[in-house]
Amino acid sequence: MRHERSGGLSENGAGTGGAAGAPAEGGREPREVGESGGVGGVRNDSDTRDSRESGTGSPAAHPAASAPPADGKRALRRTLLDARARLTPEETGAAARALTRHALELPELTGAPTVAAYVSVGREPGTRALLDALRTRGVRVLLPVLLPDDDLDWGEYEGADRLVRAGRGLLEPDGPRLGPGAVREAEAVLLPGLAVDGRGMRLGRGGGSYDRVLERLAAVPVPPCLVVLLYAHEVVAQVPEEAHDRPVHAVVTPDGVRRFTRA
Repeated sequence: MRHERSGGLSENGAGTGGAAGAPAEGGREPREVGESGGVGGVRNDSDTRDSRESGTGSPAAHPAASAPPADGKRALRRTLLDARARLTPEETGAAARALTRHALELPELTGAPTVAAYVSVGREPGTRALLDALRTRGVRVLLPVLLPDDDLDWGEYEGADRLVRAGRGLLEPDGPRLGPGAVREAEAVLLPGLAVDGRGMRLGRGGGSYDRVLERLAAVPVPPCLVVLLYAHEVVAQVPEEAHDRPVHAVVTPDGVRRFTRA
């Protein structure tokens, strides 16, 4: 896979030279850069991450309770991706600033020796300023590197000028690869997603990369704090749940932080 230097990058990961090379929303995880959710081909600015889930039509925001969980997830993903596609640059920029401010109030992030995170793309809630702020505070930040089988390797974040544009619109660190197991070194993990409910159940993009990450983390003697970054309207009444799904411990939105009970 050929990598190119990213050059100047705006908060949502787009190059400063214009929109021509900007990754779409789906770029993060091939079907999620990891989780049973990811990144696909570029359709519009809202979904490069996983073209399989975009579909057409306008499904209900709350799929019928009788629908199989997988079907309910697909419908909810389409609804939420459509909503992200309507966000303006002004709205995403303001949201990124507020989200960064609230995330830095979490001692689990600012006090952690190592945090696993990701570089936002498209209209995902912006993480660029947060990555830099954590690094400035002396936190070691790990970023995912998508592997051919949709698993995630990891590399250390050493600044925006050390990011390269990879496949599926993703931005990845250009330094040494640390192996898929490196995520177990993190005391906190920032997760991309599309929604979370009051139980902490997170909706990813359906690709499976982060499902593998969460499975690895479940075996750690002291599991890390799992935090999902979302827009305020993406905290929903219920996320359809499957057997492999694992809850997060907190959600950060532009409106603030909400914690969920840790088992």
